[in-house]
Amino acid sequence: MRTPLTATAALLLSAALTGCAADDAPPAEPSRPAAAPAPVDSSSAPAPETSADFLALAEKAMAAQKGWRFTVKGSEGLVLQGRTSGATYSATVHRTTGASWALHSVGSIRSSKGTTRSEAVYVVDGVGYVKDGDAAWRHGPLTDPEIADKVEDPMAALDAFADYGDAVTLTASDRSVELRVRTTSAALPAVRDQGVVRKALRELAPTLEQLRAAGVTAPESGITVERAEETLVLNPSTYRITSHTFRCVLRIPYGTQGIRYAQEVTERTAGPYTGAVALPEGAATSAL
Repeated sequence: MRTPLTATAALLLSAALTGCAADDAPPAEPSRPAAAPAPVDSSSAPAPETSADFLALAEKAMAAQKGWRFTVKGSEGLVLQGRTSGATYSATVHRTTGASWALHSVGSIRSSKGTTRSEAVYVVDGVGYVKDGDAAWRHGPLTDPEIADKVEDPMAALDAFADYGDAVTLTASDRSVELRVRTTSAALPAVRDQGVVRKALRELAPTLEQLRAAGVTAPESGITVERAEETLVLNPSTYRITSHTFRCVLRIPYGTQGIRYAQEVTERTAGPYTGAVALPEGAATSAL
């Protein structure tokens, strides 16, 4: 999962060094509306037992619909010397299924300074199209980190958890099925190879680049992973995705206190989607 948020790292660093007034509180925690109950699946297949079993059933259940609608809530923030800078994000995502899947996301980003800008993202034929506020459309392949960073694909969680393998813990009841992967606090070099930590580093990368430009020279080997956790919740009857959440907290050496980076993104399934995803006028002719 790539969050479409970028914290204003240079502004935060400048405020801390010059003593300028900063925001009072970190980004608000995403709201968590209750998911609507799904119809019961009366399949007579053997009951799933492992995380791999549940993931296979979830993939089949999600693929059974032409598409899905999701809501996304996210927050990202930096804390330096008690001063906070960050943003919150909300969006609605329409995502079709099948080999030639497509995606359309419309949302808004609100900074802790009180400014808000819109964001539109499309994925069609393996190409991502992004429009930030009044800026022109830009597009590129999903292998481009700057494009991939903007694409929030809730269905990608199924592949991510399949890749995590034995690192996934499973908790199943008649109320929900929860798959979780997490790491405890540790120096980055000790946990770098864990899948959920690699994801946290990808999320941190744009902000870390800004911090480098602002004069933060600490190597990645000095970063501490305070928390990295990903959770996938399935409906126990239909095996459809109910929600997917990613959280991470990392500390970057700087001065005597360091810089704390935190991110949380939650995607919730809002129901089937039967429409199509078509590029708006002007998107396909945008510059690479």
